[in-house]
Amino acid sequence: MTATGAHQDGTGTTTRTWLWWERRRSAALDMGLALLSTLECVGEGARTAERIGIPISLGILFGLLAGPVLVLRRRWPIAVVLVSIAVTPLEMGYLLTIVGLYTLAASEVPRRIIATLAGMSLTATLIISFVRLHQDVQSAELVAGSIWYVPVIAAMVSAAITLPPVLLGLYIGARRRLMESLRERADSLEQELSLLADRAEQRAEWARTEERTRIAREMHDVVAHRVSLMVVHAAALQAVALKDPPKAVKNAALVGDMGRQALTELREMLGVLRTGDGGPRSAASVPLAAVGAAAAAAAAAAAVQDGPSLADVEDLVEQSRQTGMVVELAVQGETREYAPEIEQTAFRVVQEALTNVHKHAAGAKVMVRLAHRDAEVAMQVENGAPDAAGAAPGAALPSGGNGLVGMRERVLALGGVFVSGPTDTGGFRVSAVLPHRDGPGG
Repeated sequence: MTATGAHQDGTGTTTRTWLWWERRRSAALDMGLALLSTLECVGEGARTAERIGIPISLGILFGLLAGPVLVLRRRWPIAVVLVSIAVTPLEMGYLLTIVGLYTLAASEVPRRIIATLAGMSLTATLIISFVRLHQDVQSAELVAGSIWYVPVIAAMVSAAITLPPVLLGLYIGARRRLMESLRERADSLEQELSLLADRAEQRAEWARTEERTRIAREMHDVVAHRVSLMVVHAAALQAVALKDPPKAVKNAALVGDMGRQALTELREMLGVLRTGDGGPRSAASVPLAAVGAAAAAAAAAAAVQDGPSLADVEDLVEQSRQTGMVVELAVQGETREYAPEIEQTAFRVVQEALTNVHKHAAGAKVMVRLAHRDAEVAMQVENGAPDAAGAAPGAALPSGGNGLVGMRERVLALGGVFVSGPTDTGGFRVSAVLPHRDGPGG
């Protein structure tokens, strides 16, 4: 027998099928049962033919035709049961009846059909058993007191042949359907878990991307301003080194101070990133994505708590003044504390705006305004047109084009408003408004 197709089993493995059998073992079992059924039908057919006075060869022919039908039990269980009912009057096919009823009850055939065919088989077996027993009783000339013997024994025989295979088949069929249902639920649950894992990995990747962006923004804010001031002071130092030694010494000291401050801020930031996971953990006990997300969140929180505030804006302005820039600071409203993220974002906006003036508008006058309002805090940094005469020679600074983008991201993340653009006088204006959130002392 040759393979005729492919089939996937419960594990998803593709196997070859033999006609309607999914496995060779099933085919071997059915062929073995069909062989036994054929031998039984041939023997019973020969005895029945001899008893009722017909040619024995005819009984053997019936047995050869009926017995092999059992090989079709998985494909056509109804046909097998109908054949077993048809040969019941010849008192053959007991194995055919038992296995056929079991297969029918365990299959996906509707229950009403199973009940109908089982009832027909029971009735046929009951009638044949009754007639045969009645004949045996008459031939044995039993006493008249045995009137209930024949029907009771016939009912017991027919029930013993019909009911056990039907009940067992119903149980096996229900168990099989339950297992299939559980397998489908397990597959569905596995798919859901896989989907959740994919989503968790996506969220972790998103968190890592956001954290990388935040770190890059912090590094830009910390480094760009300090280094810009250092470059300006270094250019001024170069210009006055020979003409005004005391001023050159002062500028050199300022460059050193700026460098130390930049190194201190970088060291603090890197220290926060190294200890942001809250302590050592076993790599086997916590997933990498969870550790990375927790570390990123902790690092972000620590960086915000330890970062600069609005109280440092005056020092920031003073540092720019020391480079020769003309900067005015105006504060409106009552000064108060805000949430740490509000304080840090406001400081970074002013810092980056001043850094941009150093880069793109050397020698320009700058106006820094802070306004403390009831529901918000506003800041504005506006510079006039660049003045090449007031710029230190050799102080040209490169620009990565990320300053305004970083400021906008910071402000919008807190629900604020950010506006930037050139002014009518040839300068540039950066404005931001952040919603009020009480800080520790607010």
